[in-house]
Amino acid sequence: MAKDSLKVSLDALVPREAFEVQGQQGQNIARMTISIRDLEESSFFYPFLRKPDFQRETNEWDAQKICEFIESFLDGDLIPAVILWRSSSSYYFVIDGSHRLSSLIAWINNDYGDGKISKKFYDGDIDEQKSAAQEVRKLINEKIGSYKDYQLLTQHQGQVNPKILERARNLGALAIQLQWVEGNSSKAEASFFKINQKAAPIGETEMRLLLA
Repeated sequence: MAKDSLKVSLDALVPREAFEVQGQQGQNIARMTISIRDLEESSFFYPFLRKPDFQRETNEWDAQKICEFIESFLDGDLIPAVILWRSSSSYYFVIDGSHRLSSLIAWINNDYGDGKISKKFYDGDIDEQKSAAQEVRKLINEKIGSYKDYQLLTQHQGQVNPKILERARNLGALAIQLQWVEGNSSKAEASFFKINQKAAPIGETEMRLLLA
């Protein structure tokens, strides 16, 4: 019997934040996409990404699912939009799409629960997630290649797999589509629970705890 793939902890890649004052009005946003460069740790966008403080941990995807999603993105396949809400403090709250967004952040920053961002988040206590991180990194390096590899590919086009080279050339034009929740924090919170009840139902007990 095949060994079950370990679930990968991506929870540190988008930190949690409270919606602040209940009923706080969000800000209008014009941008409709997130580029690859926006998800680099040093970008002007990534540091302001947040998850609602009541959202469950981002640790439900295994190595295979993360790898398949990144492949789909690189090949330009149709991917559901990520839904965000912007608070008046300029945080971008992920209302839907946390695993998708975190998978790309993990690939771009080489952090599958054991990298720089995760180590800082967990104060270096990442022993329990190392095995899963090593598993997904090995699979991605074999099937896709690292983000750093793609950055270097266009400079060294000798004996390169044509598929990989095509992906590298297209990488700068690829982006995640965005949808924005309009209205105040109450509307954003209601949107989160409505979306997540449809996609992955939350049990009655868990729902009571989250809403408490």
